Amino acid sequence: MKNIYLLSGLGADKRVFQKMDFAAYNTVFIDWILPETSESIELYARRLTAQITHKKPILIGLSFGGIMAVEIAKMIETEKVILIASAKIYTEIPFYFRLAGFFNLHKLIPVSLLKSSNAMTIWFFGAHSPFEKDLLKQILIDTDPIFVKWALDKIVSWKNRFIPNKTFHIHGIADKILPMAFVNPDIKIPSGGHFMTLDKYLEIDLQIKKAIKG
Repeated sequence: MKNIYLLSGLGADKRVFQKMDFAAYNTVFIDWILPETSESIELYARRLTAQITHKKPILIGLSFGGIMAVEIAKMIETEKVILIASAKIYTEIPFYFRLAGFFNLHKLIPVSLLKSSNAMTIWFFGAHSPFEKDLLKQILIDTDPIFVKWALDKIVSWKNRFIPNKTFHIHGIADKILPMAFVNPDIKIPSGGHFMTLDKYLEIDLQIKKAIKG
């Protein structure tokens, strides 16, 4: 049985994978831990590896979880790295986010705004149904503000140029947080947004199974 480790996105947890079918695999959810003061993304990834107990696992990362999956894959041998609505290298992070990071503009954003469910966050994440909107609201409420600020800083200042072997990238055409114009995925999901593990889970399930077998 394949050993799969799932990493959720910034401001998210394993609830974003609740509709997906991993019954055929030994599946482990990696829990976010609180970052140390001024901790680098590399050191944080190293601490996350303590939760990985199998050799050559398959890492599946959603959004920020995909970035962390890439960082972890620099440190341990993996069978595959599957990214969903994420980025493989720093150039897939939109230039305006990186520019904001260069000038530290992201530090001016109140955490309360990042943790609130409003018309802007609903639009960015692509939450459509009442269920998705309610889940997004609850996830944002439950997310630790220290982690949010730390992770946002790591995203806008990410410098990675390394793509792990056997990386498979699934991305939604309608993603507004990481627009298709900036990424080069293996599979494009029609009408898929940043929250597509909930409303496009059947297509994503199919592509993940193909990637694992391939």
